[in-house]
Amino acid sequence: MRVSYRVLIFVLFLGSGFTCAQEKAAPAAVPAKSTVAAKPDSSSLPDLRPDTNGNLSQEQMQQLLRVVAEKDMQNDKLLRDYTYIERDEEHRLDGKGQVKSTDAKTYEVMELYGEQVQRLIEKDDKPLDAKDAAKEEDKIQKIIDKRKNESEDDRKKRLEKEGKDREEDRKFVREIADAYNFKLVGTALVGGREAWVIDGEPRPGFVPQMKESKILPKFHGRVWIDKSDLQLSKLDVECLDTISWGLFLARFHKGSRFMLEQIRVNDEVWLPRQVTAKVDVRLALLKNFDVDVEQTFRDYKKFRATTKIVGVGDVKQ
Repeated sequence: MRVSYRVLIFVLFLGSGFTCAQEKAAPAAVPAKSTVAAKPDSSSLPDLRPDTNGNLSQEQMQQLLRVVAEKDMQNDKLLRDYTYIERDEEHRLDGKGQVKSTDAKTYEVMELYGEQVQRLIEKDDKPLDAKDAAKEEDKIQKIIDKRKNESEDDRKKRLEKEGKDREEDRKFVREIADAYNFKLVGTALVGGREAWVIDGEPRPGFVPQMKESKILPKFHGRVWIDKSDLQLSKLDVECLDTISWGLFLARFHKGSRFMLEQIRVNDEVWLPRQVTAKVDVRLALLKNFDVDVEQTFRDYKKFRATTKIVGVGDVKQ
């Protein structure tokens, strides 16, 4: 099972998404207003001066979370300039909560012609055999060939669809700040940096304007916002009730939990360090199963997104 940190893990506060599915799905690329995420225009920042008791008002916290959501979209844009290593480990549990099987896969992640691509490089922390490695290389080459030979009409349609998806993301983000009552519970150090700690609980009477927003009242959680960069440094989300998701009726049960930690990279972008999930889920008509999933991300390396790629050999360099 694949856990993508941008497809329901951000759904509580940041409006990207989380998917529990049997196959991988790359997050959509979102354009930024700026090429630098860490230092926004001061004129766009909310007034975060606390009152005499050291508290932020509900309006201030809503404004803060809207800024954080916009910054996450900028991070998504900047991520396309990086390659990195992702390791996914899944533990399937029995009825007593004991691990009955473990599966680990490691990927090299890169961007090819605007599409995020994952090349499997290890299974259970062992390099792929020659046959499987060749299959991965063939997959990458097919993507390169497809993009190199893309017609102008197909490219236009693809970009139009991406634009519509981005606008839907922005509409969803605007609803999130209205869906919760926020409470500043204090400050804490995350990775040696001071962060606001904010709890979010579903707001009674919230009326969703989008179909996707109907699930928001079924989550609550806590976020840690870096005070200096106004970036998400940590998130912990819990499912409050059973929800159905997707065409194949994946059902997440009460108590399913999703956690994220991020790090500052190259003084310009905040990217995931670790994602963990404890999920009680039912897929279609299959029986329920419990899984613990951990994703770790490392070795972020910046590259020139405009580099001309002509074959698999160039991708490896």
